[in-house]
Amino acid sequence: MSEILILYYSPHGSVQQLARHIAHGVESISGCQARLRTVPRVATEVDAPGKPVPDEGAPYATLTDLEECAGLALGSPTHFGNMAAALKHFIDGTTPLWMKGTLIGKPAAVFTATASLHGGQETTLTSMMLPLLHHGMVILGLPYSNPELVSTRSGGTPYGASHLSGKMGDEPITEDERKLAFALGRRLAETTLKLA
Repeated sequence: MSEILILYYSPHGSVQQLARHIAHGVESISGCQARLRTVPRVATEVDAPGKPVPDEGAPYATLTDLEECAGLALGSPTHFGNMAAALKHFIDGTTPLWMKGTLIGKPAAVFTATASLHGGQETTLTSMMLPLLHHGMVILGLPYSNPELVSTRSGGTPYGASHLSGKMGDEPITEDERKLAFALGRRLAETTLKLA
């Protein structure tokens, strides 16, 4: 069974919803299974240390999750057109894997959610691709054979799945966004099997 790591940060739940749809896409391919993981928020000096285990949802990721995965989907909300600090903090700690070449040749995809339509979806997606390219991963996007890329009036880009969550983060995932997230997970799983 090829296990695909779906690693995300989702303080308000929008990215987590996309992660679940990507997981459904992964698991629609025989021989593939999704492993959902998250990262803790970054504590400042005045904050108390974060909890070692989340209250609910996916467990916190470890480097072992990356070592064991056959493929990776990486997700973050947009923070000023970039990935969130919590996810970047985790990724910055993956140098031991980079030194060993652990992720070289594994397929990867990215996903995000933004409060506004032009809030930096594509720059956030590309910011998440950069460390994955340094790790030697094979980056996948969404081809225009997915008709939702043309019809969407909310999220969804060729760079990866995305969601327009609204200013309060309460906008539901649209049917186009759901289909594109599912398609991204399915494509990631199919490519993982081809590269195995």
